[in-house]
Amino acid sequence: MHRAEIAAFLNQKGGVGKTTSVVNIGAGLTILGKKVLIVDLDAQGHLTTFLGIEADEYTNTVYDVLRGRVEPQDAFVKKPLGARFTINGEESQLSMTVMPSNLDLAGADMTLANGPERESLLKKAMNKIRGDFDYILIDCPPSLSLLSTNALVASKKVYIPVQTEYLALESVENLMKTIEVIMDRLNPSLQIGGLIATRFDGRKIINRHVVESMKERFGSLLLNTMIRENIVLAESPSHGQDIFTYRPRSNGTEDYMSLCLEIMGAGSSGERPITVERGGIINRRSTDSASPMLETTMS
Repeated sequence: MHRAEIAAFLNQKGGVGKTTSVVNIGAGLTILGKKVLIVDLDAQGHLTTFLGIEADEYTNTVYDVLRGRVEPQDAFVKKPLGARFTINGEESQLSMTVMPSNLDLAGADMTLANGPERESLLKKAMNKIRGDFDYILIDCPPSLSLLSTNALVASKKVYIPVQTEYLALESVENLMKTIEVIMDRLNPSLQIGGLIATRFDGRKIINRHVVESMKERFGSLLLNTMIRENIVLAESPSHGQDIFTYRPRSNGTEDYMSLCLEIMGAGSSGERPITVERGGIINRRSTDSASPMLETTMS
């Protein structure tokens, strides 16, 4: 039976590009032909706001799901992307699924703390829908809370976005110790998918030194793709759009597509199923020999 790969994106330090990464990896995987659900597990609702999802667009949130008030699919919101795909001459619009959040989640640590199997509430909910998606990406709160624990217990992998500054390195080492505790006590199958270097500017000596330090400390856990400092990545949330929709020809688009391929395990093969051409991104990737050629364009 097909089951989605569930991945948590976690860093207790804010401003490292965590939500930006979840949104844009989700969009990139969708463009690559994957069915994606992204879950906003932060009471601040930054992911929900990022995508321009207004309160009148949803009735239920991830909090209602955790409380057992509704089924997970009752909290789904479809978010159309700027990409369209063509199969055998017929064009359709791509979209990914979002499970939104709002301030109701702020009291979750207290309201859920005394319940049975409190660390596994999200896992139980995700198990009901894992067969409907290829990837489920969880945007964790910037804290090591019960919500973050739920995300780690539900996930197969955890990715850690790290801003390329020295202070960020110390917080990562502490975070990895916490993740190891979760592995030992609650989720032995959890793996560290990798560290994602964000806001990298190759012109800055400090950024280059931090990346070298990350390679020395964490070795192969540091993913090859680095997300370069790019103003359009900061601008896109104000337009309620992922980077592929907002600015399909940009360093941000290139970096996040490369990261998606690396996460899928296709980043080191030398094959480039994605090409950036005038007018947008062209995806000529076919998932198997029996599938028709898929062309995804963004303008």
